[in-house]
Amino acid sequence: MTATLEQRALKISILVTLGVSTLGIVFGLLSGSRSVLFDGVFSTIDAAMSGLALVVARLVVREASQRFQHGYWHLEPLVAGLNGSILLLLCFYAFLNAVQGLMDGGNELAFGIAILYAIVVTAVCTAMALYQRKLNRQVGSELVRIDMHGWVMAASITAALLLAFAVALVMERTSYAYLTPYVDSFLLAILTLCLLPVPIGIVRRALRDIFLIAPSALDSEVHAAMVPVMQRDGVLSYTSHVAKSGRGYFIEIHIVTTPDFASDKGVAELDDIRGQISQGISVAPELCWFTVAFTADTRWA
Repeated sequence: MTATLEQRALKISILVTLGVSTLGIVFGLLSGSRSVLFDGVFSTIDAAMSGLALVVARLVVREASQRFQHGYWHLEPLVAGLNGSILLLLCFYAFLNAVQGLMDGGNELAFGIAILYAIVVTAVCTAMALYQRKLNRQVGSELVRIDMHGWVMAASITAALLLAFAVALVMERTSYAYLTPYVDSFLLAILTLCLLPVPIGIVRRALRDIFLIAPSALDSEVHAAMVPVMQRDGVLSYTSHVAKSGRGYFIEIHIVTTPDFASDKGVAELDDIRGQISQGISVAPELCWFTVAFTADTRWA
């Protein structure tokens, strides 16, 4: 059910994004606004990334195969990293474009057309962000969360455009009318700088998963779960390794025992220890690759 909701959210996002991108490109060309055109291009790239995220969302819920024996979880941070990197480059390019526009003396706009576009798109983007936020409370998907951030970014851009265009429209009737050609490029420069933390955060989180950096909270859970196990007779020491890749978690624990521990306890007792450890870990079993090994030789720990 969760996977179905996730995929449905991404499908709706793709369709709406395509509509918004078409509006942005058409209205950007009609109004002569670089910022509106940037908004349309941003939405087009976002639609492509949402399509890729949908493909990954379908893969990660599939069973492991002979070729991908650990499943497809590792694809999720790769897509997130790609998405964030493209958004980061797009913001950088838009900033340079804005600076060039300021140096060239700005550009005249048809503010009426630009304001109409900003009103419609702000409403659509806000509605999509709220919809995905509500749905993701139930789904808990990183892909939907990243897509929601994209809608938040788009809503922020167009809301700021709406405000700036309205102010510029008023300025045209004042002694400051000579400044209105600079409004579009100046606003685009400010927006791109303000939005930079979002793709940077996406890339940073993705790199943590790609490089398999141990989640500190999960590592603490494993050590806490091992405290009662270490109080058993015959258990000498242990080593543990944890990692996160997308929505999947990998936990590997090697427990060093006395040579006669297994013969005294039997397989059922070993499974009981595994169950005891798993109860102290908050990760859902279907999202966890959980391994507990026993050895009397420290070389294998």
